[in-house]
Formats: sequence, C-alpha cells, structure tokens
Amino acid sequence: MGVERKFVKSGLDRAQMAEYFTKQLERAGYGGMNINRTPMGTQVTIFAEKPGMIIGKGGKTIHKLTRDLETVFHVDNPQIDVQEVKIPELNAQMMASRLAAAIERGLYFRKAGHNMLRRIMESGALGCEIDIAGKLTGPRKRTEKFVAGNMLHAGNPAMELVDKGFAIAIKKLGIIGCRVRIVPPTIKLPGRFKTTQAAVPESAKETKKAGIEELVRAPVQAKTDVVKQTKVETPAVPVEVKPELPVPEQPEIRATGEPESEGHTGNIEERKHGDVVEHKHAGYDYWHPASRVHKKEES
Repeated sequence: MGVERKFVKSGLDRAQMAEYFTKQLERAGYGGMNINRTPMGTQVTIFAEKPGMIIGKGGKTIHKLTRDLETVFHVDNPQIDVQEVKIPELNAQMMASRLAAAIERGLYFRKAGHNMLRRIMESGALGCEIDIAGKLTGPRKRTEKFVAGNMLHAGNPAMELVDKGFAIAIKKLGIIGCRVRIVPPTIKLPGRFKTTQAAVPESAKETKKAGIEELVRAPVQAKTDVVKQTKVETPAVPVEVKPELPVPEQPEIRATGEPESEGHTGNIEERKHGDVVEHKHAGYDYWHPASRVHKKEES
C-alpha cells in the first residue's frame, strides 16, 4: 500500500470511529477522542462528561467498545482510557451536541446560538465561532454565524490550537448542521505580546523606602510668601543726541517815557533789533526804526 493510500485509510478510519462513538456515547456526554499508536498497541482516549456511563457496570460497556474497535475497525490491541471533562463549556464537541439537541427540542436557532455563545465566552474562552446551516426559516438552505473573541482561520495554529466539534439536528424540514469552534484559554496565540515592568534592584528599593520615611518624619515647614525677584539686565539702547539749534536772540525791549531823539513824544517802547534801534509809540502796534522822521500832528 502506498503512503498516500495509507494516510487516506487512516483518516477514514478515524472519522468512522468518531461517528461510532458519537452515536453510542451520546447520553454519556461524548466530547471527542485521541488516538496514540504505541509498540504495545493502540491507545484510545475518550473524553466524556460522565465517565461512569462509558465504563458501565463491571466494565461491561467499555469491554463492548474494545471488542467493536478490534473487530469492526481492525485496530491492533485497542486500549480505551476514559477521562472526565472538567469544564464542558470549553469542549467544542459537547457544545455542538447540546446545541443540536436544543434545536431538535424546538428552541429558535438564533436564541440557541446566542445562548451557547454567551456560555462559552463566560467560561473563559479566548474566541468562539458557531455555524448553524440548513433550512432555518424558509424552503432554502442558509447559514447563520455567531462569532465572539479571537478566532484563527488559517495556518498550522488553526489546525492545532482550535478545538472543533460537529453535530446534526434532525427536523421535519431536513437536517440542520451545527459546527462549533473554540479557542481554549490555556493556549498562547501566536503574534501576541505583553509588556512587563523592568526588574528594580533591591538596593534601589531600600534607598527609595528610606527616603520616603525621612520625608514623613521631617517637620513640615511653613510656607513663605517672600518671592525672590531676579534682576533682568536690559541691553543698553543707544540714544541719538540731536544737536542744539541756535535760539534766535530776542530783541531787548525797554519802555521809556521820554524820547531819545528829537521829534519823538509820548510813551515810547524801544528795542534793539540787531544793530538797529526801533521803538513803538503808545496806541500803535508796529515797530519802526528810531531814526525815522515823524510827522508832526497838526493842532
């Protein structure tokens, strides 16, 4: 037999065994199986919610399963081990069977899907995806999907880290398939990281504690309202010195009651404008040189 045929036959036998256990151990809460081939024989581990029902009274049920594996599926020296599932909400096969049973009892598929999704996420799962396919609300087949958390869809992590379960619900209109995929809380998702605080040496911690104690024991000093004023040196700004303009000399004015020259009568004010002596008569608003000849007033 070629290698390809051997792998195909091994996968087919595994699928047939899983289907057989699902039908025979439905009441016991079947949750999947694991097959390990050893030199002593084939180790088959069955996960169930009620291990006592699989073992049976006096081991009758488990002996029957062992004989069926050897005769029907031709497994070499099968040895069955039963393990109890502590948290059924984190087992995909159990949740798929419960979902199918709820739909068969007549529960609306959308309500059943949301209830199952909430129970799985409340149990601590990192992610969950529930697919319900079939004739749900009409004559045509359709698929309803419920998703929460983080889910892996491709690559090796999706094959090894995600727990998968499948069950069917038989209704009048046809068969409804229920598929459940769960990411357990115990795995480490690839590509995820978290920050941690840097380790502080003990010597630094001791000095820090001592400093805090000293601050607590130190007396509280009163606050002072004195504010220190700092001198701000401003750069010297050059000042332009404008040259002083010569002030014109004001002519010296003097009032005389008597005329200096002949022909000048009355009150006269004299002044010296430059080198010229001028005077002004009372009752007149103009100045004229003193050497000017005045007209005599006719009496």
